[in-house]
Amino acid sequence: MIRRRALTTGLLLLPVIARGASRPQAADRFIAPILTRLDAIPPGPALLASYPDLGGAPARFATANRHAAYVYDNALAGLALIAAGHPNHAVRLADALVRAQGHDPDYHDGRLRNAYRAGAITTPVALPGWWDARLNQWVEDPYQVGSEAGPIAWAILLWTQLIKAGFNAARYQRAANRAADWITSTLQAPSGFRGGVFGFAPHPQKLGWVSTEQNLDLAVSFAALGLTREAAHARHFVARMRNAKTHLFAAGLTQAGAINPMIAADANLWPVLAGLAGAATAKAAIDRLGWPRTNPVGIGFSEASQGIWLEGTGFAALALERVGAHALAARFSATLAAHQTGGSYVVATSTARLATGLTIGPDRHAEQFDYYRVPALAPTAWAAMARAGFSPLR
Repeated sequence: MIRRRALTTGLLLLPVIARGASRPQAADRFIAPILTRLDAIPPGPALLASYPDLGGAPARFATANRHAAYVYDNALAGLALIAAGHPNHAVRLADALVRAQGHDPDYHDGRLRNAYRAGAITTPVALPGWWDARLNQWVEDPYQVGSEAGPIAWAILLWTQLIKAGFNAARYQRAANRAADWITSTLQAPSGFRGGVFGFAPHPQKLGWVSTEQNLDLAVSFAALGLTREAAHARHFVARMRNAKTHLFAAGLTQAGAINPMIAADANLWPVLAGLAGAATAKAAIDRLGWPRTNPVGIGFSEASQGIWLEGTGFAALALERVGAHALAARFSATLAAHQTGGSYVVATSTARLATGLTIGPDRHAEQFDYYRVPALAPTAWAAMARAGFSPLR
């Protein structure tokens, strides 16, 4: 019997993209490989593999991610396609997420998983996994089949951007409302919204931590849906995490409810993109996380990183442009181009392995969450949006 096991380790486009509408062609070098890979999949709803070439990754990471299409990565790709003037391609990704939501093998409550199997979407939707010959059974990763608030918020952002662009308003509105309802009914905490669930149906583990970055995502996506009370609840949590003296945001609350003092790039620069922080926060974040430390041309994930995180370098370039630091933004943008592999995707990190300081999973046996130097969809999408001058969080 096959069983699950945990891994043991647009006509209306111009008003939507605002400033980016004047320079979508600047994103072409990064959008081209996304278009190529999407066009290689038969027509219809489809999701892109987050890591199309895993030759440089450790065996365990490669095995778990060989066919994985992460929701966050695909939502970013859809937003980048909109910014670069390819909304019809973005529709394929958005429709795939709608179909995944409506045809889950276990749940019918509006949630999305963190990842699905890459390629054309089947019904019921296929989850990522692999056959373990040693165990003689099908294996799935507990994070991939779980559901976190942040990735779902990014799916909502993709759907609402396409609604603004005049695409399939009824379908996307319904999907976005269902996803928001699951978050608000399942994850609301006294302050902010909790992380989500981890593991396998029918009883995944609840994640008790509360993330600054994910609540920022929720504040923006809820606002896009007109959910003002819910958006304020998330936004107030984000504001609570800001240190008025340092201008920096803590990463959130731990599973036990204590403040997590980690300084992470997304928790500090996404508020700048969303208009909840300004130049002082951007400067402080670059001072703490810029790499190399003495003359940064990129940014790490956190202070645990000893190298450049290219995904973060993409949104850092956008944030620096927003606060007027154009010269530094240009250096970061050049770094993105320098780490694009042979006209394909931008690699995830400048080093063979990049520590984040985070773990995957809710307990003390959780694995370290690291990045590897392999071509990746997320940094490529952020690089395209940075070149187009488009912030999805505004």
